Amino acid sequence: MRVWLAAAALFSGSLASLAVVSPAVAAPTLLFDANDGKVLYAEDADNQWHPASVTKVMTAYVVFEAIKNGKLKLDDKITCSEKAFLQQPSKVGLPVGGELTVEKGLEALIVKSANDVAVMLAEATGGSEEVFVQRMNETAQRLGMTRTKFVNPNGLPAPDQVTTARDLAKLARAVVKDYPEHAKFWTMSEMRLGKIRLGSHNSLLRTFEGADGLKTGFICDSGFNVIASATRDGRRLMAIVLGSPTSRERTIRAANLLEYGFAAHAWKAALFTPQTVDDLPMAADAKGVVSVRQTVLSFECGTIKPRAVASRRAKAKAKRKAAAEKAEADKKADVAKPSKPVQASTSSAQGTKAQ
Repeated sequence: MRVWLAAAALFSGSLASLAVVSPAVAAPTLLFDANDGKVLYAEDADNQWHPASVTKVMTAYVVFEAIKNGKLKLDDKITCSEKAFLQQPSKVGLPVGGELTVEKGLEALIVKSANDVAVMLAEATGGSEEVFVQRMNETAQRLGMTRTKFVNPNGLPAPDQVTTARDLAKLARAVVKDYPEHAKFWTMSEMRLGKIRLGSHNSLLRTFEGADGLKTGFICDSGFNVIASATRDGRRLMAIVLGSPTSRERTIRAANLLEYGFAAHAWKAALFTPQTVDDLPMAADAKGVVSVRQTVLSFECGTIKPRAVASRRAKAKAKRKAAAEKAEADKKADVAKPSKPVQASTSSAQGTKAQ
């Protein structure tokens, strides 16, 4: 099902202007109220998709559960094993034997999307990555995530690691409802690791009014994914966007959905009785997982040549340098301009002599 949306200007706090928008690539999308689960917009919500690093929301959920049960504490130390060390980027890059606190590990997991730290947390929580993944799948079943299967705790490519927009909605609602004491992790736009500052891939946290989470994800086969959350006037909405071809389009799509939701929520509630993420009928034509690698614009996926990326970066750098040089030249020119002599008035001149 595809619906045309009236959406607001990007990153504005109010409906400044309206435009009709539609995704360039048809992919699973879901917009819902986080409090009651009522669906405001859905498109292919039951199609299976590779979650990529959105997987880490479930990883965090299982770790939060272990903290609640007293099996872990935020100030406990977790250690980088050889298996964690060998994970592909994005990663913190600790050496084998390196340590982090659980709290700092959760920051790295959610903000930096660190794949090595995901394994470190999994091993510390479950004793092994395999046991932890089993807990992830057991939790998914308990939450009603019927079309989801996890293979690893970080979302790195695995053919059998799949989910749906609806299942992610159930997970997102659960993690903020069951563990509100850990809300700070989802809202952090950056973290510090020693003297290093690491920023979040979720640019909505810096640009969208009321943004408060949750997680982005990307691998070539999934495209750019996000669970985006924002709260205004006590109402929290969440948007699931899967399979965008670029991170920018992912951000725009999520922002437009959220803006639409805040504008349309009142009249939708008055005119309709929206279904929830739990009782929305399962699509009869729900599809299995597909790869969108060919539509993703990224040199990592082979769809943009590194030379082209380097050329664009070089041009942008030259443009910035030229602008800086012009600004410096204008500044020097202003300093070099002769100032007009100030002539004292007769009275002030006489006053000076009198003194």
